[in-house]
Amino acid sequence: MNPQTLADTPAEPPVSSASTVSAVADIQVDHAELDASIARFVERNPDYYAKAFHRIHDTTRGIPLTFNWAAALFGPAWAAARGAWGFFWGFLILEIIAWVQIGRGTWGELGAENLTRAVRQEARAQDFLERAEAARLAGEDPSRFETLANNLLRAAERSRETAEAAAADALMILVTGLILLLVLKLVQGVWANIVYEKQYSRWRIDPESVFSGVRPRNFLLGLLLIAAVAPLTIYRFTVENVPSVLAGFPADPDHYALSARWLEAQIDAAARGGSGAFDSIVLGVRGVLDTISLALMGTPWPVVMTVICVVAWRSAGPRVAIFTAAAMAYIAFLGYWAIAMETVALVGAAVVICVIAGIPLGIWFGKSQRAYRFAEPVLDLMQTLPAFVYLIPIIAFFGTGNPPGILATIIFGMPPVIRLTALGIRGVPESIKEAASAFGASRWQILKDVELPLALPSIMTGVNQTILMCLSMVVIISLIGGGGLGQVILEALQFAAKGPGLLGGFAILFVAMVIDRIVQGAFRRADQK
Repeated sequence: MNPQTLADTPAEPPVSSASTVSAVADIQVDHAELDASIARFVERNPDYYAKAFHRIHDTTRGIPLTFNWAAALFGPAWAAARGAWGFFWGFLILEIIAWVQIGRGTWGELGAENLTRAVRQEARAQDFLERAEAARLAGEDPSRFETLANNLLRAAERSRETAEAAAADALMILVTGLILLLVLKLVQGVWANIVYEKQYSRWRIDPESVFSGVRPRNFLLGLLLIAAVAPLTIYRFTVENVPSVLAGFPADPDHYALSARWLEAQIDAAARGGSGAFDSIVLGVRGVLDTISLALMGTPWPVVMTVICVVAWRSAGPRVAIFTAAAMAYIAFLGYWAIAMETVALVGAAVVICVIAGIPLGIWFGKSQRAYRFAEPVLDLMQTLPAFVYLIPIIAFFGTGNPPGILATIIFGMPPVIRLTALGIRGVPESIKEAASAFGASRWQILKDVELPLALPSIMTGVNQTILMCLSMVVIISLIGGGGLGQVILEALQFAAKGPGLLGGFAILFVAMVIDRIVQGAFRRADQK
């Protein structure tokens, strides 16, 4: 390089010593602020935790190498004092497991059950030997009693050998428990600062809701929980003959009998008092069911099959139409046509009632947060309560047969359409409703022309979920006299008929797939428009 090139090359600006000092000062200020924040969070022993947290922050690979001796020695009690309750419960359970092994190896009665069995077997063998001696003195054949006695003595010997082997494992169990306890203490010491640093990070974001510092009240609560849980659990699993009050809850059978009789009397009284209203509900449901059944079962089967295939074609395209035709051919050739149409009628009646009642309720709950808060536990109960449980009051109030089965299906299938309708109504932007109101639209016009069209995808998803959930109840309602394909599955279960059960199950599957494909295709086509 020539001198001219060197002269033309711009020189790098010199690094200012003042800027370097300023940067170092800023870093020191940041560290000081962080240390002050850590001190406010931990309250006690802030220097140790500041160093530990800094090391955790600076570690980019692997587990940060810090060790908390307080957590290692006091374990769950330290976690309770610091408010790390997840740490508390996790390691309390693990330490109890370790102490159970230590107790079994130290004072546990290993093999006591086998020894007790051996004593019983020897006592019975002695009884048979006495019978054999009595038979010999009476001039009878004692061989049968002697054989039984010898068999019992051999069984008693095997039981004693098993007990001795279990007692010989006591040292190994004790060593295993001690090693497990030591490993847990080491893990707690290493893991404690990591967990506590995460708690500190959450505290910096939300200091009001995240626990900080050390509270003697929490420490005492942790000790009480340890005293209440650990000794009884260790005692239960290390001592052979525990008091019955620990082995099982001391429940009084009379309480169950009295409660059951009282509840049954109340249900019977309610059924008698509201028989007129319950019969009216059954008649209304039966009317809807009979109308749909007449349309599906009274119409000639070629007409019904053609209409369903055309609807599938128009709604979801030719592929779904071909699949629908194949599914209906399977159902028809196996002789399931009539009961399959009965199944569709049952599902259709339940879905019609769910939609008629569910969409208005969903609109109301979407507009009124207070009403939705009141109804949400009821909807949760309707969805989470096992169907077999609410079949009992259905039978008590409405009897058996298809209409009561539809009512049970409604209870199970209505929550999705209510929830998703409310979700769709709440999801309509306020700005759009305000714009419609500014143009002079009434509340009814806003609902009809703005909210419902925008909430329609969510509402249709709820309707689809309701259809499938109603169809899933087909087998269950057969338990209370409901007809359809569920009756085929119930009979197959009763007689362990594998072939008929599988054929009926495939028929239900095809009905569900056809309904789902048609409904989904109709929704997609509506969205495209």
